[in-house]
Amino acid sequence: MSGQWGEGPARGDDAPGALTADGAAGGAPGAPGASVPGPRPGGRAEARRAAQGKPGPARAGTPQAQAGPPPAGGGGRAAARAAARKPKRDVKKIVAWSAAGVLVLLAGAGGLIYYQLNGNIKSFDADAIAKERPPEAQADADGNKPVNLLLIGSDSRGKNNSDLGGGEDGGARSDTTILLHVYADHKHAVGISIPRNAMVAVPSCKLPNGKWTKGSNSDLFNAAFSTGGTDEGNPACTQNTVEKLTGIRVDHTMVVDFQGFAAMTKAVDGVDVCLPEDIHEKDLNDKLPSKGAVVLKKGSQKVEGQQALDYVRLRHGIGDGSDIGRMKRQQAFISSLAAKIKKQGLNPTTLLPLANAATSSLTVDPGLDSADKLMSFGLSLRNIDLHDLKFVTLPWRYRTVDANIDIVQADAKKLWDTLKADQTIDGQNATGEQPAEAPSPTAPPAVAATTATTPAAAAHAAAAGSPLADTKNIKVSVYTGTSATGMAGKAAEQLKAAKFTATAVGRADNLKYTTTMVQYGSGQKANAEKVAAVFPGAVVEPGTSAGVTVIVGKDFAAANGAAATPGASGSASGAAPSAPAVPQPLPSSLVADARSADDNICDNTTYGSGG
Repeated sequence: MSGQWGEGPARGDDAPGALTADGAAGGAPGAPGASVPGPRPGGRAEARRAAQGKPGPARAGTPQAQAGPPPAGGGGRAAARAAARKPKRDVKKIVAWSAAGVLVLLAGAGGLIYYQLNGNIKSFDADAIAKERPPEAQADADGNKPVNLLLIGSDSRGKNNSDLGGGEDGGARSDTTILLHVYADHKHAVGISIPRNAMVAVPSCKLPNGKWTKGSNSDLFNAAFSTGGTDEGNPACTQNTVEKLTGIRVDHTMVVDFQGFAAMTKAVDGVDVCLPEDIHEKDLNDKLPSKGAVVLKKGSQKVEGQQALDYVRLRHGIGDGSDIGRMKRQQAFISSLAAKIKKQGLNPTTLLPLANAATSSLTVDPGLDSADKLMSFGLSLRNIDLHDLKFVTLPWRYRTVDANIDIVQADAKKLWDTLKADQTIDGQNATGEQPAEAPSPTAPPAVAATTATTPAAAAHAAAAGSPLADTKNIKVSVYTGTSATGMAGKAAEQLKAAKFTATAVGRADNLKYTTTMVQYGSGQKANAEKVAAVFPGAVVEPGTSAGVTVIVGKDFAAANGAAATPGASGSASGAAPSAPAVPQPLPSSLVADARSADDNICDNTTYGSGG
């Protein structure tokens, strides 16, 4: 055991000996047989001894030992006796944090960082990613695209992770998984916590020997990461599972283990957290005969290293002792870490030790396999404000047949549809579309919409002050109904030129539209007719979605330089619904329970009652 973080013998989910609030190990201070305090992480005395080349504290049994405590986790008979007096720790459910994802969200400076970090980063096999995947998100008219980042906390037992609580069993589990959706405007983001014991379909996944599994229609979500049984885990399998679960393409995946998490919390000089109750040793190890010493105190405090691990792994002693409450505290922790990094400032002096700590235990997808890629990605996300970084938990319910969780599929679909439409959980449009500039006062005379013969003429007429001019409050969803590429984007550009607001750009289910359709929901006919003036020859008809929807056909493609689609015939009017429906409202409980990264650290940190 390293003793680096002040841990006792191999730690686990319910283990005694966790650091108390004042740094002491389990047992009453000074009591006979109490475990000896280990050196605090990065303590000044330890640093001075290292700098001066002096040895650490003497081992038990030597004369020097009478004058000072032995090192935590050190060898010798005293350590063996201390270990024998304590129950064996068998911990399998400790959370290692994906706070590296927050680092990437906030990283903003420093060519100095690139070279030091480049050698730290590991990536997983691209061939292990499923071949059949959800489609990539399309860019809006301004070239903005949303990004979906999968953050995985691994409880790997490999390397020195067992010293920090990984237990003794081999393999790895994904005790923490968050799908972070960064909206196309790159100013909003929402993280969805996926319960590790939710029952889901796990698709076929690649094993270390190159073979593929058969998959399962029902298994624990965290079983995906364990596929193959290696200490590195199987992030590609988790990514495949999330894509199957959500219908959303995962653009990037990050995995961080215990060591990376502990090092990051130390690199930022601790993270502020809050607890509603004192946490005792028995709350971490229910096999102990008594409550034991206080490990984490009630109220606000700063934690790092082992204490930070104790906080994010904690289940018992608060609320109903479930993973749901633990996920709430994890969301609070990553929010607090983000706030701490931002407060310290985004500069190389601040970021270098943090980034070095994170990437030393980081595994990523091939798209982020270098410091250049990682930091470039981080820079693209640096404008997300803490208030606009939200966290929610995937809609769930307890199962009646066992202690696991079922996903509430109807509510989960509303959440996935909301992300696909790039709407925030409180209903804002975050596609990245920016209002067009006001028309020039020297614009040419207006041209009546009824006489416009081309899309450009209609758009020009609207911008010049025709009856279409007051249009920026009319929001339009645009979908391509032809296989010609780029048509939805071009249509969105023309709408923008005519001062409309394009809220979504995508692909219709049917790609055989001959004629461009403008469909409208209740009370939107007049707005639809204004929109239709931008697309001469378009058919205006009632639709199944709210608002106004444009589905561009072959006529639009031909007018914009695209060849006709072979084999397409007939109008799609009256066919089955061809454009994705506007997302249904999210459950009010999900919205009300969401956490913003700037929320009070003492709010919303538990679930249920009892212990």
